[in-house]
Amino acid sequence: MLNRQYIQVDGARLYCRSEGLHDAPVILLHHSLASTSRGWDSIVPKLAEHYHVVRFDARGHGRSDVPEGPYDLAHLAEDVIRLIDGLEINRVHYVGLSMGGMIGQILGIDHGDRLRSLTLASTTSEMPPEAGPMWDERIAHARNSGMEVLVDDTVKRWFTADFVAAHDPAILPIAEMISETPPEGFAGWGEAIKQLDLTGRLGEIKVPTLVLVGRDDPGTTVAAAERIHGRIPGSRLQIIENASHQAPVEQPEVFTAALMDFLSEIST
Repeated sequence: MLNRQYIQVDGARLYCRSEGLHDAPVILLHHSLASTSRGWDSIVPKLAEHYHVVRFDARGHGRSDVPEGPYDLAHLAEDVIRLIDGLEINRVHYVGLSMGGMIGQILGIDHGDRLRSLTLASTTSEMPPEAGPMWDERIAHARNSGMEVLVDDTVKRWFTADFVAAHDPAILPIAEMISETPPEGFAGWGEAIKQLDLTGRLGEIKVPTLVLVGRDDPGTTVAAAERIHGRIPGSRLQIIENASHQAPVEQPEVFTAALMDFLSEIST
């Protein structure tokens, strides 16, 4: 089963696609900044053998609408709730990568009743003030010169040096997604991410939670994952070796196995 559609949320239409087993529990996948729902291509086929998999393009990305920013993280989390409401889904296994993991934390805090479980991958719970100038520079580059100027540096952050040096073909579609990201969408999310400050509220998350992180991720580090794990009661932490930020692309088998093992245990 494969179904593509648009769901109206507050001020935007979001593109989503569903595949897998129609009557099985739902896994909802939320991609990273400057990516799209296609960023999950390497892990969806295996998940779809056992689950009903829904993935979507976040506001400002891919085929979804690109309202003017700045965006707000709480509003972006509401996009997810409106999306699953529009799909007439009650509860989901939520999997969020990077900015998707930031949104996942808000969902876990404020909308835990809509989650069967929460997987937070390659993410962080806070953005220190000293990171503000870095984000301002990236946003200015995107708006003034287009996303193409950010591709090389982003790829180097998102993948290990060995993976990049090997010219792995999995990198090409990711690079294309970065370059094709609407600058206003990137900027809107960037402004929202600058305000991230959730560490103090993570103890409010009561749903089963898995934290995944690439050993070599320079941005959302192992230390950031350990901080999240330490604050969420009963959470599980798994470090993925030989992976950086885009762990589901660089180590899809390991990432998928970790997720499937987690989901199978909490379903029994």
